[in-house]
Amino acid sequence: MQDSNWPAVSTDIYGAIEVYQLAPHDDPADIEPWTRAIDLYPLYPYNVYLAFGCLFGVRNRIGWEPVAARRGLPADVSASIRTEFENHSRGNEAVGDQTWVSWAELKNLDMTVTPGGRGVLRVRLSGGGCRYTRVDDEWPAEIVTEYGVPPLGPVPAEAAYGSWQVKDVRIDFLVMTRNDVLGPGSGWEHVFGVMRALAGRFGDDGVRLVAWFD
Repeated sequence: MQDSNWPAVSTDIYGAIEVYQLAPHDDPADIEPWTRAIDLYPLYPYNVYLAFGCLFGVRNRIGWEPVAARRGLPADVSASIRTEFENHSRGNEAVGDQTWVSWAELKNLDMTVTPGGRGVLRVRLSGGGCRYTRVDDEWPAEIVTEYGVPPLGPVPAEAAYGSWQVKDVRIDFLVMTRNDVLGPGSGWEHVFGVMRALAGRFGDDGVRLVAWFD
């Protein structure tokens, strides 16, 4: 699901999955509580903004209630990840929105949740990719200006979900759920699969994803 809704300068995600390794008999002075387990890349090599908005509130054009937005780095983040973030952000003002989320939060995520509003318009661009726009009580002005009033109805409240064609551009009025952007085929199922497997060893609260963006 490629999102071409944004300017040419892209936003990328960085980070890693950590696990809590400190056993009851361990001395915190001798061993870090959390350690890096696996990098996010190449497990998740994409920059799909719909997912970034849904999970982290980054590039959140369609108005998701994000799961874990801008929490900062965990106070006890592993030295490896802290050093990588500091090196990446040094002198680079584009780096930010650092956050984290535990598997305990993700494992029972309600995948039927939708963003606010009445739906989403997906404009399938002739050159490839899609552009997504949130729909509230009126059709988005930029869509009306470029493609005319949607033939589905004069206002979204009176419109059925569906699709139409304007020359070589196809437009869909649809309901989007978390499952659409985080479920099978999104790439995030691999991240969640690894976190689930690690939780079998370290517990649901003992596995977390630490991430940031530029």
